[in-house]
Amino acid sequence: MDRFFFVTGSLLAFLAVALGAFAAHSLKARLSPDMLTIFETGVRYHMYHALALLAVAWAASRWPESSAGTAGWFFLAGIIIFSGSLYVLSVTEMRWLGAITPIGGVAFLLGWLLLAWAAWR
Repeated sequence: MDRFFFVTGSLLAFLAVALGAFAAHSLKARLSPDMLTIFETGVRYHMYHALALLAVAWAASRWPESSAGTAGWFFLAGIIIFSGSLYVLSVTEMRWLGAITPIGGVAFLLGWLLLAWAAWR
């Protein structure tokens, strides 16, 4: 599991950098400033939690019987739901997607609590 989360975190960090560059060079002229800010928020949280997956990989290798792996799944779900909904919202302006974004935020919060619990136990 530690290798899975390390590889996944690394690839998702790569994707966050690529999406950030895409936004800066290609979307800047196509999106309104508000929508570009929304996209950039998605990229920022995407990168934070890709790096969190690297911490999960380390924690899972250190404490294999802990909740670290579950934390990783919550971080992954958060990236998909939170950042993904912001990416789609910003390029399509489908405002209803903003209603599901907080679900990804809750997944991030649960991931951090579970990672802390893994270290505490």
